[in-house]
Amino acid sequence: MPRVAVVGGGIAGLSAADAIARARPDVEVVLLEGAGRVGGKLRRVQVAGAWVDVGAEAMLARRPEGVAAATEAGLEVIAPLTTSALLHSRGTNHALPARTVVGVPSDLAAVRASGVLSAAALARIEAEPAGGPYPPVTEDVSVGELVGRRFGEEVVDRLVDPLLGGVYAGRARELSLQAAVPALAARLATDGGSLLRAAAAVAGTPAPGPVFASVPGGLARLAEQLAGSGRFEVRTGTPVRELRRTPTGFELAVGSVPDGRQLSADAVVVAVPAGKAAVLLRELAPVAAAELGSIETASMAIVTLAFAGLPPDALPAGSGILVPAVEGLAVKGITFSSQKWPGVGAEGGVTLLRASLGRAGEADVLQREDAELVAVVRKELAGIAGLTAEPVDSHVQRWGGGLPQYAVGHRQRVARILADVQRVPGLAVCGASYSGVGIPACIASAHTATDRVLAALPPSGQ
Repeated sequence: MPRVAVVGGGIAGLSAADAIARARPDVEVVLLEGAGRVGGKLRRVQVAGAWVDVGAEAMLARRPEGVAAATEAGLEVIAPLTTSALLHSRGTNHALPARTVVGVPSDLAAVRASGVLSAAALARIEAEPAGGPYPPVTEDVSVGELVGRRFGEEVVDRLVDPLLGGVYAGRARELSLQAAVPALAARLATDGGSLLRAAAAVAGTPAPGPVFASVPGGLARLAEQLAGSGRFEVRTGTPVRELRRTPTGFELAVGSVPDGRQLSADAVVVAVPAGKAAVLLRELAPVAAAELGSIETASMAIVTLAFAGLPPDALPAGSGILVPAVEGLAVKGITFSSQKWPGVGAEGGVTLLRASLGRAGEADVLQREDAELVAVVRKELAGIAGLTAEPVDSHVQRWGGGLPQYAVGHRQRVARILADVQRVPGLAVCGASYSGVGIPACIASAHTATDRVLAALPPSGQ
């Protein structure tokens, strides 16, 4: 029986293992995860008796991969109760402007109505379409550089940076336009012209249906369902230390050094973060390893708080609040989980919210003890949302190096990585380090890796 080894038990690795096992029941699929659990940045815990996600808590519903995976796993897919959000700017909460493209304005009237920007910034956006000619943007630039050049730095600081910070824990002036906002980059590369008009074209007419989705009991249930399907073997607490080519396939050095052992495989999917992948590929694909080793990451923390007996109007209406870095606060965003998702906290009669802390280059705040982080969140929550109540329970989840940073030139770097990996028959890579950090993007990456591995295996019955 042919064997495929999948290294890494996050959503990408789980999706790759599941897809291979479904396509080829005659193939032994073994998933190897160094930690004591699978799921990667999908994790749920109980806070005040209620299950809550402490990693990713939503997936794009308008990309099919995530919703399809949940449905195939037998999970109900739910939509948020509300998607309206606030932006905390200059000490005041404003409605998040509608129809932005990760903060890039596409509708001047909506931005003006939000009250987020000054009159001078609004005037500059309004004048931008007539300020050309603007040639096609064919070279990659940072999102912040382009927006700052066209609309001014205030738009970068007050709109674009908090939106991108929420997705990547990164900074707009360092994140690649082509990698972080590919639809807008493609439009500008083809047609050039006004950024405002390009953003309006990308935003288009709102599609029917919800933008985001989850599952009851927490999105981490998707990882749990895949791992528990029985279609492939899952070995947790099994780090892979080395990956070598053999005349018939691959050999993996697994386990800790004192009791290490070897595992042979006909094909391998490497579905671990960039730094770990660089170590594993240094002999097989040295160019890819060097490129992967240069991908930087950002660390962050999620602080979840549970409150009992809050009146209905204790929190601002909506799904949460984004906080720009220029506000000088540690908290970069708050999600009102009980207001956003059906049933969250209802069984225990508690109200739950979660705050995210940590941006690229901001490691200091994350060095604090858990109790200190909870105290920081409570203090800032009072100013941001007006909530001063005492929580009945709390949880701190740290994600060290959890989010890859798509620097300028990232797409070209990924092309070099994949070209080098593809020189090795039976080897594939997938995950958040390549072409998207969201769950649907990671699953799509896993499916691409699956296709490559399946093509390298001998046909069924041989």
